[in-house]
Amino acid sequence: MNVLVTGGAGYIGSVCTEELLNAGHQVTVYDNLTEGHRSAVDPRAKFILGNPEEEGNILAAVESAKPDAILHFAASALVGESMMNPKKYFHNNLVNALKLADAAVACGVKKFVFSSTCATYGPPERVPMTEDLPQRPINPYGEAKLMFEKVLIWYREIYQLDFIAFRYFNAAGASEKFGEHHRIETHLIPNVLQVALGHKTHVEIFGTDYPTPDGTCIRDYIHIKDLAQAHILGLQPGKSGFFNLGNGDGYSVKEVIQMCEKITGKNIPAIEKSRRAGDPPRLVAAANKAFTELGWKPQYPKLEDIVKTAWAWHRKHPTGYAD
Repeated sequence: MNVLVTGGAGYIGSVCTEELLNAGHQVTVYDNLTEGHRSAVDPRAKFILGNPEEEGNILAAVESAKPDAILHFAASALVGESMMNPKKYFHNNLVNALKLADAAVACGVKKFVFSSTCATYGPPERVPMTEDLPQRPINPYGEAKLMFEKVLIWYREIYQLDFIAFRYFNAAGASEKFGEHHRIETHLIPNVLQVALGHKTHVEIFGTDYPTPDGTCIRDYIHIKDLAQAHILGLQPGKSGFFNLGNGDGYSVKEVIQMCEKITGKNIPAIEKSRRAGDPPRLVAAANKAFTELGWKPQYPKLEDIVKTAWAWHRKHPTGYAD
């Protein structure tokens, strides 16, 4: 297929672009490089430097790419920032996404794959979390993603724009070529590995009094290549709807730090701090729907494999991408 990948210079988009190309698809990447990196774009892909704020820019990109399908990763993704600057999140994650959906309809695109988030659920009623849980986001980031999910439901109903929305849990790990380099890094594993690299003196643990075995938050980590494979499977004809993407197993903050110490052979000092507002004790996916309906099966479910690939990439790129 001919696929347009928005946000293809970012962490998830770069690996998905690589895996799409490896699977024989043609890829055009659209990215404004505010968060992504030009050197994170697979050289086999066509690249369009986007300016979504310019009138008609998104439509022109879709017209140029002539895609059969769109994979939409481009988004602002810092929960804390969304509480400080909700305008940015509703504009980028809803208004610009709506422009892309309109362009897809105008250009006759048949499939739209949306990078959503488990943040649409808010604090879950139960774990593991299934797709039918009530969606009650507690920040503008999750709210904007949920609003666009609803846009897609109506666009399928009225314009026959077929879609899949993947609700991610914690993407982690790396391919051999592409890894995680955010300008503002909030994710646990790369922050822990920065200590192992000698770039930071310690890692911070926010809360050690949660109702979990070791008192720290538990999260579901999914390897970035497994995430990419789910998106490729989502391009199959007749596949539609909402899918959680996770391993169904959770690891605590302390378990992640211990695994990073094991893999790197480095001592990683940790400083314990008070809880952050809004952090649920445990977030773990039930991804059975993706297993049964898409035929998806994670190849790297173990935390050890995830950390190994992340560490290999960070050792090769100790300061991230050059640009």
